[in-house]
Amino acid sequence: MDELVEHWTVLDDELGLVAGKRGGTRLGFALLLKYYTRHGRFPRGRGDFPDEVVEFVARQMKVPAADFDAYHWSGSTIEYHRAQIREHLGFRVCSVQDAEKLAAWLAANVAQAERNADRVREELLKRCREECVEPPAPDRVRRMVRSALHTAEETWFATIWSRLPVEARGRVLALVATAPDAAGEAEEDDRDGESVLALVKAMPGNVSLESMLREIGKLRAIRAIGLPAGLFADVAPRVLAAWRQRAVVESPSHLRRRSPESAVTLLAALLVEREREVTDALVDLLIATVHRIGARAEQRVTNELVNAFKRVSGKENLLFQIAEASLAEPGGEVREVVYSAVRGGEQTLRELVHEYRTKGPVYRRTVQTTLRASYTHHYRRGLIELLGVLQFRSNNSAHRPVIDALDLVARYAKAGNTTYYPLGEIAPEHRGTRGQWAELVYRADKRGRRRVVRMVYEVATFQALREQLRCKEVWVVGAGRWRDPDEDLPRDFEARRVEHYRELRKPLDAGAFIDQLRGEMTGALAELDQAMPGLEWVEIKERASGSIKFTAPEAQEEPRNLRRIKAEVERRWSAVPLIDMLKEAVLRTSCLKAVASVAGSGTMPPEVLAERLMLAIYAYGTNTGIRSVAGGTHGHTEEDIRYVRRRYLTLEAVRQIAVEIANATFAARDTSLWGAGSTAVASDSTHFRSWDQNLFTEWHSRYGGRGVLVYWHVERGSVVVHSQTLRASASEVAAMVDGAIRHGTTMSVEGNYVDSHGQSEIGFGVTRLLNVDLLPRIKQINRVKLYRPTSGEPGAYPNLTPAMTRPIRWDVIDANYDQVIKYATAIRTGTASTEAVLSRFTRAAAHPAYQAMLEIGRAQKTAFVARYLRERALQREIEEGLNVVESWNRANAVIYYGKGGEISTNRREEAEMAALCLRVLQASLVFVNTLMLQAVLAEPEWSGLLTGADRRGLTPLFWGHVRPYGEVKLDMASRLDLAARPAGSGR
Repeated sequence: MDELVEHWTVLDDELGLVAGKRGGTRLGFALLLKYYTRHGRFPRGRGDFPDEVVEFVARQMKVPAADFDAYHWSGSTIEYHRAQIREHLGFRVCSVQDAEKLAAWLAANVAQAERNADRVREELLKRCREECVEPPAPDRVRRMVRSALHTAEETWFATIWSRLPVEARGRVLALVATAPDAAGEAEEDDRDGESVLALVKAMPGNVSLESMLREIGKLRAIRAIGLPAGLFADVAPRVLAAWRQRAVVESPSHLRRRSPESAVTLLAALLVEREREVTDALVDLLIATVHRIGARAEQRVTNELVNAFKRVSGKENLLFQIAEASLAEPGGEVREVVYSAVRGGEQTLRELVHEYRTKGPVYRRTVQTTLRASYTHHYRRGLIELLGVLQFRSNNSAHRPVIDALDLVARYAKAGNTTYYPLGEIAPEHRGTRGQWAELVYRADKRGRRRVVRMVYEVATFQALREQLRCKEVWVVGAGRWRDPDEDLPRDFEARRVEHYRELRKPLDAGAFIDQLRGEMTGALAELDQAMPGLEWVEIKERASGSIKFTAPEAQEEPRNLRRIKAEVERRWSAVPLIDMLKEAVLRTSCLKAVASVAGSGTMPPEVLAERLMLAIYAYGTNTGIRSVAGGTHGHTEEDIRYVRRRYLTLEAVRQIAVEIANATFAARDTSLWGAGSTAVASDSTHFRSWDQNLFTEWHSRYGGRGVLVYWHVERGSVVVHSQTLRASASEVAAMVDGAIRHGTTMSVEGNYVDSHGQSEIGFGVTRLLNVDLLPRIKQINRVKLYRPTSGEPGAYPNLTPAMTRPIRWDVIDANYDQVIKYATAIRTGTASTEAVLSRFTRAAAHPAYQAMLEIGRAQKTAFVARYLRERALQREIEEGLNVVESWNRANAVIYYGKGGEISTNRREEAEMAALCLRVLQASLVFVNTLMLQAVLAEPEWSGLLTGADRRGLTPLFWGHVRPYGEVKLDMASRLDLAARPAGSGR
């Protein structure tokens, strides 16, 4: 009603225009007038007006709504009405001069930074309204948009060409002058060692010295081209990314046929983007290599000692027995007094001494010595070369010693077998040279002088560098993910402070924020303390294993009626090919309309493109591969499908397809069945085994194998709203935050159910600032501590005292409130990835905002745990939400069955494409199942069966009626009959 009143109320100054008109003509004129006022153009016909709009305007005109059907959409009457409306609103028909002016403005101000044709069109229509020009016909608008995009790009090509020195242009063009065309660019890493272009495009290998040396060579080859700094400084990131993608998918022969300006621009974009990515890969290799040196040293020493190692139990009793025997006979012999007092005698004492040596300082020194040897004899070559191509910086003077130490290491890198640094050289002390490493780093020489052992100092410096890189206290010049952390923050924060606070819905005053958080915390603790005597599932008292004893709610059985309904669906639609479900989702949602050629010159017929896109999505989503799918009954060859995959099916395009299907599912839902729209999602990861000759695949201790993680966000109705492909060591907390705020669907996410791995105190702090209610199932809740909201009240909450700990430090939050808001804004606006921001908030970091974010998280977690322990309904809600995402994970194995479920590629983009296409297939399954369930339950004999428990447990995520295997038959003429059957019809 608010929208009707705002946009469709005929105003006083408009009533004069409708005066003298009668019946359907009066109503038609009023609707045309209000439509033009709102949209800046005339409607195409009756279909542009919803019935409620016609009814609303008809009541104002005192004309029956049915009279509108008699209004004529062609002829002199409507032309006269259009002229009246244009004159009243001050608009004019778009002339040739207007069109030329608009196209020039579009090319200069919009298309130079935006390459999406739909968004450029939106800006054109907005400009028409500002200029009081009626938009041209749709075909003419498309031509104007296409012309603006072409003009803007050609202008950019000429600009970039002019910025490059003549020598650099020649070196860029030489990349494709002799480079061979690679067959199957979308397939595996078929590298041509003789081609510099192939080397630049190649992805890094696994963590090894060879991979590091190869990436160093790659970075030097890119820098040898001599591209000037700031070449693309004023180019929008999305435009630069589009150019880079085109350079990747186009073969060298296609690039050679381009104009020199366009070829140079595309290749330069590829080089600039790859230089940043290769720098990031080298930092990743440095971090992983230093970790591997230490881990292998630990393992090697442990393996050598494990046969001799035997853990001695009851050491406290042994000490008491020895002391008691020694005091009783202080003058006796050790062998007679002490050995006889110990069970096992001399052998037990030998084992005790051995345990101390193997696990104590001696063990540690052995590990350090082995580590130094491994570094010196193998890995040092690569790490030293790395210092020649990477520039390390720090914004914190406290970490300057590590930067100075790296300079020292680089200066003496070729000093031969020199044991010590020269006497006059100052070796900066830093965190790595203290503690356990100190006695190895510093040693007395033959003359008793304290010297710095060069190789040990290098090892300790690289260890310290690794730790400070991980928390971004040290950053790398020219990197992307490892760049200056100050660049992660929004540069306009000071100028738009009030707006940023308003977008986060946070008060400008830190005191107001603290009062609200403290009030919630106090209320939750007070309610739990008061309710404790009556809570049968919670007991809080002093225990060595943890003060909280919690009994989870019992699992509920699936209602029998749901089984009958699923059985009916499987009976009506038995053995439905999965490709048909994808096809039905595509035809009903039009989700492929936005897919455009990466190369920018797609001329393929839409129906042919749609079929090949579906086949490519099916090939990746089932993991059967394009070659296998190409052998089906559909008339498309393997080369046809590969071509479409390479030039059309980008990661962003597949994400948008999945989003469109999700939005269509939300729109298709019958609210009487599914209820109002959900605002909570459940998120969890799935482990996929993957080829490991790459930098992305990692060993995962929890799953016991090498692979990658796919992190899903699934709402309670089983619709996937977001997915990410992660390394095994990546932060699930960061992935959870990313999916909750950047899912891209029409759903408004206000709550997120996670398992223990998706939550932390920092996670609670970040989600609090981003207005997402973090709802975890905490695995070791018995050890959770509840913080006090105020100090000086030790007697408050007597029933919770065993689980209570210190008060929240509100002064820390107050002092750093603006800083944590700035980081939350960086996450919200996307100036930095969530993982990049959270990497600064680790226990190894000394960032001032870390403690403030931690205190916010502790306060929020305390309030949540108090609610969780008290409310049985919340416990069940979280369990039900997580059950949904666990069911989603079970469906993965059914759909992604090819090659044993292993991601058979070493290219990260291919792995991400497989995960996204799997998401599209599951989204299609849920969409079609939703329509099937609604068709069955629309019949009275079935709808009457549903109880309240049935409605709560109703889910479209089941697959007993789906056939994902067998020959791929794609027939666009056949459709699934998803209509409800009339009452009384046969089954």
